[in-house]
Amino acid sequence: MSKDLMYKDELQQLVAEAYQALTSPGGPATGFYTDEQLGALPEGAVEWALGVGNPLAWAELRPGEVVVDLGCGAGADTLLAAAEVGPTGRAVGVDFLAEQVERARRFAADSGASNIEVYESEMESLPLPDSSMDVVISNGSINLSARKSRVLAEACRVLRPGGRLCVADLTICEEDLPSQILTHPSAWAG
Repeated sequence: MSKDLMYKDELQQLVAEAYQALTSPGGPATGFYTDEQLGALPEGAVEWALGVGNPLAWAELRPGEVVVDLGCGAGADTLLAAAEVGPTGRAVGVDFLAEQVERARRFAADSGASNIEVYESEMESLPLPDSSMDVVISNGSINLSARKSRVLAEACRVLRPGGRLCVADLTICEEDLPSQILTHPSAWAG
């Protein structure tokens, strides 16, 4: 096994242990959503909303679109996406943790949504065909991958031409950024 794969396995183990240690997370991400969005979710999905933002606020989902949620966790964003794309669209959740996949499937059933699929899979190797998604979203999950470039390559692979990628995530800088970067307009223009 290569060093990269060992690191990947070690990181996945740490992530799995951290999520397994959560017994009642209390929905720390709920501040990112509107009352209307939260009201549309089953109670358990709100409690397990662990993201770092609200990618749906920027995704501009339209009825009939197909969207995949990378690292969907318990499925809060997947459920909200399913509602936005409506019965002619489809929302797909992908998470590598069996416990989260089970939660997402249960909350999808609780919501009555029939346009949701949830897969247990790594986001570095999506179980989806090429050019099959209109939109890729992710909320606080890509940072948990040891192979972020592989995740982004997979997102590009499954996106249809003209598709959209909308991510809310965290990054850590271990060094001070040069002032040319910190003061450049693109650093502040989203």
